[in-house]
Amino acid sequence: MTRTPADPLSLPAELRPYLQELVHRTHSVCGAHLVSVIAVGSVALGDYRHGRSDTDVTVVVDGQLPGRALPDLATALAHPALPCPAAGLELVVYDAGFTARPSGEAGYLLDLNTGPSLPGKVSLDPAESPAFWYVIDRSVAHRAGRVLYGRPAREVIAEPARTDLLTALRASVREHSAGEGHLADNRVLNGCRSVHFCRTGGWAAKRRAAQSVAASEERFRPLVEAALRSYERPSRTESAALPAAAVRAFLTWAAERVEETAAAELGG
Repeated sequence: MTRTPADPLSLPAELRPYLQELVHRTHSVCGAHLVSVIAVGSVALGDYRHGRSDTDVTVVVDGQLPGRALPDLATALAHPALPCPAAGLELVVYDAGFTARPSGEAGYLLDLNTGPSLPGKVSLDPAESPAFWYVIDRSVAHRAGRVLYGRPAREVIAEPARTDLLTALRASVREHSAGEGHLADNRVLNGCRSVHFCRTGGWAAKRRAAQSVAASEERFRPLVEAALRSYERPSRTESAALPAAAVRAFLTWAAERVEETAAAELGG
């Protein structure tokens, strides 16, 4: 069993001490029930942007945790009790029995959002949250998750079915089209990620997906390149405003690409 990252120097330098302490505190709370701690998101996909990216972590536990374990874990990991150097921590805890099978459900035991630039959230009820976030993250975890502790991601997290992934992408594009609570550049880059997945069947970091779309879609190239420049800025507070009509038009186009893929593969 891997107790520490196989190659800790490959993790972003700004996150190494933080992730080490996160694993230590998680193990202290969960004990023998802890199966794996896995980095997902931008760290897994090799495109962490310090000051801009969140740190996304999936925790898998086995067996019945003590009654206070999940609230205690949320308390132990909450910023600033554990100061988060990234824009935020998005940590999701699952039971190993749930993650062992493909699912289109949210299915978590704990969803914790915390950090200097992230609205706080502690949820113990998966019905409170749209499922698509978790379906996409579990797919990324299965394919590219980086083990911080425990068993390999592919052994403990099943790949969601293609049907559920396309359903999740539909919901993701709708969420970013609505725009509430999302930066304009992130809305565009998430749309690019969805299109790239439909075209290639694989997950790419947001910037790589955006570069691919900019290269192939002349109509949207100025907007996508502007979103990329904004994303390169040092922090979320410095993100640029993008033309609202252009963002809506792009996300409408992205939604159409997802719908075309779903119709071709799923029959509608």
